[in-house]
Amino acid sequence: MESNFSEAEGQQQIEWPGFLRSIPCSEGTRAAFSICTLVTDASRYLEMVNSFVEHGFAPTDCEYFFIDNRVGNEFDAYQGFNQFLLEAKGRYVIICHQDVVLLEDDRSSLEDRLAELDSIDPTWAVCGNAGGIGPGKFAIRISDPWEENRDTRNFPARVSAVDENFIVIRRDANLALARDVSGFHLYGSALSIVADILGHTTWVIDFHLRHKSGGNIDREFFEIRKRAIDKWGSAFRPRWIVTPTTSYLISGLPGLYRVPNYIAGRSTGKGRRLASTYNRVRARIRRVLR
Repeated sequence: MESNFSEAEGQQQIEWPGFLRSIPCSEGTRAAFSICTLVTDASRYLEMVNSFVEHGFAPTDCEYFFIDNRVGNEFDAYQGFNQFLLEAKGRYVIICHQDVVLLEDDRSSLEDRLAELDSIDPTWAVCGNAGGIGPGKFAIRISDPWEENRDTRNFPARVSAVDENFIVIRRDANLALARDVSGFHLYGSALSIVADILGHTTWVIDFHLRHKSGGNIDREFFEIRKRAIDKWGSAFRPRWIVTPTTSYLISGLPGLYRVPNYIAGRSTGKGRRLASTYNRVRARIRRVLR
């Protein structure tokens, strides 16, 4: 498909400047894909849009959302992508960097890969072109400054997290990013964690594109990594859940807490007191061990 979306025309159609803006699909048409990007460089973004349009993601049934961060970071990735996920109307939401361009794989290739995922695992919610299976084991299909045509040939691969250069999200999974983490790193892993909590899975698929950046492991990256560890460590902490009708202890190691949960499930006040005592003693032991 030919695209004549030139930079001059793009400047007018995109209505620079702006914060959250969109290039909507044809009126009355349900969007198949919502392609969402944070923009700091107009020319790179327009090259990316042209690349997608030329590979079948036409504005007839695809919408393009962008946040204009050219002057300053009005939205970070966590704030921005939550806005995208709220506004997007496509069946699939593509979150990608402004400096990716498509190569031989096009829209029909992506639709084939997504249909394959549907057949393998209907619970999937997130997929991308690079991610981690386990320590030292990866699934990657990309060309970037580090390596041309990288292909680990193990697709589709279920992963714990995906890289941020290109992410596809099923909109009906109703995902969102945490309010208390910010910045421009590790939101792919955050989406994967939230998907897992909600009962969904994350995959890497065989969809080859070029990412013109090799990534930026800067001081902010390590600061966000620490905040993410603290955030998820707190989110997954052992805790008592108490309702007017019952109480139960949750933890990442549920098998260790069957006794207190059994006690807490008893209807007597004595049982609840025993469970409370157990929890206080356990908390003291944890503090000593630290």
